[in-house]
Amino acid sequence: MLRHTHPSRATGPLVFNDTNSFPQQPRRAGKAFEPRDGARLGYLPEERGLYKKEAVLDVMVYFGRLKGLAKAGAKAWSLDYLERVGLADKATVRLDKLSGGQQQKVQLGVTIMNDPELLILDEPTKGFDPVNRRLLMDIIEEQKLAGATVIMVTHQMEEVERLCDRVILLKDGTARAYGTVSDVQEQFGGTVYRVSYEGILPASSMYDVVTDTGGRAELAPRAGATEAGVLRELVEAGVAVRSFTTARVSLEEIFIQVYGEQQTAEVQ
Repeated sequence: MLRHTHPSRATGPLVFNDTNSFPQQPRRAGKAFEPRDGARLGYLPEERGLYKKEAVLDVMVYFGRLKGLAKAGAKAWSLDYLERVGLADKATVRLDKLSGGQQQKVQLGVTIMNDPELLILDEPTKGFDPVNRRLLMDIIEEQKLAGATVIMVTHQMEEVERLCDRVILLKDGTARAYGTVSDVQEQFGGTVYRVSYEGILPASSMYDVVTDTGGRAELAPRAGATEAGVLRELVEAGVAVRSFTTARVSLEEIFIQVYGEQQTAEVQ
């Protein structure tokens, strides 16, 4: 069942690739969402919901048939997918004999096998190593490029920056930030100067020190400050500047500002 909900005490980032705001009622092709539209919806829960006593291929074909695929088509698609995600040799193995990550790959395959128009993904890459995380993100990005709207809950900010057009950060049921990725970055400072240096950074009316690890710092320019002005002030104060670059505030830094260092440590 898909319905419009309002957050109560939800905490976490919700990101999606549709450039329009959420409607008051879920809609498909201009019409209210109805149960018969479910075949065009793909849902990947955080907790897996597959038949663990059955063989991988049998489960995938079964769900493919439920989604309207012919048996032969579902089998062929499933075998191709298993080959791609490195599970070709597990086709006849019972699901409960697979690792959690392997089961998650199967669950994602079941979710996307009928090319749904709307994908809802809850922590799709949780617990994966960088190689497999990239593989799954490649697969999800292909669905986006094919025209699917993707709604994703994740704590991996690099995934957000790569895949998503819009983001909402919820804390205790309240939206702390909402908009396009660039909009949210602007809300939290927008631009920073990244400096590699020797010496002591002077106090300044032109910038605030965001981070300083002794030799590397991020400076947030204040209103009216320019790159040339900040750089000139550092040099005149006797700071030996090795490098000076302009960058956007990362979503990881924004995540820390919203949720705090402690929750970030817990998530990792």
